[in-house]
Amino acid sequence: MAKIYYAEDEKEIRDIVAAFLANEGYEIHTFERGDLLMEKFRESPCDLVILDIMMPGKDGITVLTELRSISRVPVIMLTAKDSDSDYYSGLALGSDDYIAKPFKPLILSAKIKALLRRIEYEKNTEEKQNVQDLQCGNVRYLPKQHIFTVRQKEVCLTPTEMKFLEFMMQHFEEAVSKNEILDAVWKINFDIESRVADETNRRLRKKLTAAGADIYVQTVWGYGFKLTKKEADHDQKKK
Repeated sequence: MAKIYYAEDEKEIRDIVAAFLANEGYEIHTFERGDLLMEKFRESPCDLVILDIMMPGKDGITVLTELRSISRVPVIMLTAKDSDSDYYSGLALGSDDYIAKPFKPLILSAKIKALLRRIEYEKNTEEKQNVQDLQCGNVRYLPKQHIFTVRQKEVCLTPTEMKFLEFMMQHFEEAVSKNEILDAVWKINFDIESRVADETNRRLRKKLTAAGADIYVQTVWGYGFKLTKKEADHDQKKK
């Protein structure tokens, strides 16, 4: 039975969704504030988190940021604001899915099942296959441990950043179109979503630079991205 934490400040919605998911067989724990969910998660992690964006105190985006600093737990974002900014922020920070209110609990349940199935499939696939490590410059991906390292030290990345970097490492020194990235990482291919890839790359580049990586994802203007080695004087030019 999967354990789910659900933060929602509107009691009526919270109770309806919780009752529905409990009836679906999930162990559901509800919280009226995001900070309460975080306290519980630090004590006892769960299998999946559902976050409302608009909450008093810590909003969903803040809680997502804190979660991603300590865990790769799957996260679904909920919001009454059907706006691009919320959508981009949630995806760029590492949420796994997004639903705009009002929504049917059945739709949420379907997304939960699909997400948990995907996580289980990826886990089983990695365990069964003789997956080879990826090495580009001094950056290494160890798929069995599901971690990236730079100079043999682990780099903390969100699930989305990990998918992005893994895909680019599989295409080292190749120019990859934005549509290819969007389809491979986010399963979307619409132009309106293209900023998500740019934002993810910005955050990833910052983390790799801080870790001392000698590769980076270069923007290929008007096309997409390319993972390449830094020039010898790349960092000096920026200073």
